[in-house]
Amino acid sequence: MKIAIVCYPTFGGSGVVATELGIALANRGHEVHFITYKQPVRLAMLNSKIHFHEVHVPQYPLFKYQPYELALSSKLVDMVKLYGIDLLHVHYAIPHAYAGYMAKKMLEDQGITIPMVTTLHGTDITLVGNHPDYKTAVSFSINKSDVVTSVSQSLKRDTIRLFDIKQDISVVPNFIDAGKYNNNFTDCQRDMIANEDERIITHISNFREVKRIPDIIRIFHKIQKEIPARLLMVGEGPEKEGAEKLAEELGIANNVVFLGNSEEIEKLLCFSDLFLLPSETESFGLAALEAMICGVPVISSNTGGIPEVNIQGVSGFLSNVGDIEEMAANALKILKKDDVLARFKQNAINEAKKFDITHIVPIYEEIYQKAFELA
Repeated sequence: MKIAIVCYPTFGGSGVVATELGIALANRGHEVHFITYKQPVRLAMLNSKIHFHEVHVPQYPLFKYQPYELALSSKLVDMVKLYGIDLLHVHYAIPHAYAGYMAKKMLEDQGITIPMVTTLHGTDITLVGNHPDYKTAVSFSINKSDVVTSVSQSLKRDTIRLFDIKQDISVVPNFIDAGKYNNNFTDCQRDMIANEDERIITHISNFREVKRIPDIIRIFHKIQKEIPARLLMVGEGPEKEGAEKLAEELGIANNVVFLGNSEEIEKLLCFSDLFLLPSETESFGLAALEAMICGVPVISSNTGGIPEVNIQGVSGFLSNVGDIEEMAANALKILKKDDVLARFKQNAINEAKKFDITHIVPIYEEIYQKAFELA
């Protein structure tokens, strides 16, 4: 099957999932075409089964904002005709589902019928998509998709609650490739990050307000009062500068390391003892899943799709949003004793393996067949 995948090519969860899915599909013999404005960050190399097509947006003084949807839909039409693509799989409702539908209609005028699968990831529904300026277009695009999937039961409920949806929505969870996480790093490499007696606590995100970055600093402040610890903050975003200042104000700047965006996530997680995810909301919690497969238990909020990933008292603990006292106390329950930490680490791996890509990709293949039947 020849599949076009449309996604954002950034470090965000939807782009990561779309890229990993495309690679896995190519490994199963499908021909995959990524169509976006930049090569996805996790698309390390191209091969005979994986292709990347860049969307160029012409710059015209007439436009205050350049019309990416028009350029994308035109590119989709051209690539479908040039490569004989069989199916469109668009990730994120805005603007990809809308552009995908326009491409479908243009192709129909040329006698070509192509099915479209739309995967909803989170803020495309709960934040941006629900804005009054976009809501009508998002509802239209979802309803005009041949098949719609969401990455969690929580997101499915939110979509049905917020929009006038006439389509069925299938829940296909996010996933990880367990085979990529071998944890074969040595203790001496860990010593480059922390002292031997220190626990390593990690957070990875795009440092947006929804991630509640100040809560992470305050939780760590409480933890390090009880045990030696170091906090790794991985990522870039608007909340980073404020977090750096807060760490200075609390007198813990020497124990908080801001690493920026990193291509060595697996190594950093391998060295970690605990992952913090106190977000305001998460449609799924892919960062938590990636931590768990590396044997890192998770302290998180109990919002959105996170409870579908992080199991209370098994792979970690969940608390109400903003309850930093309880989050810090739960973190110490895990970190203080080596045997307790070891048990949570193994539990985290066991839970994460349930989301291995080998279980999920066949589900998408079944959904593609369903889309052909409905197109």
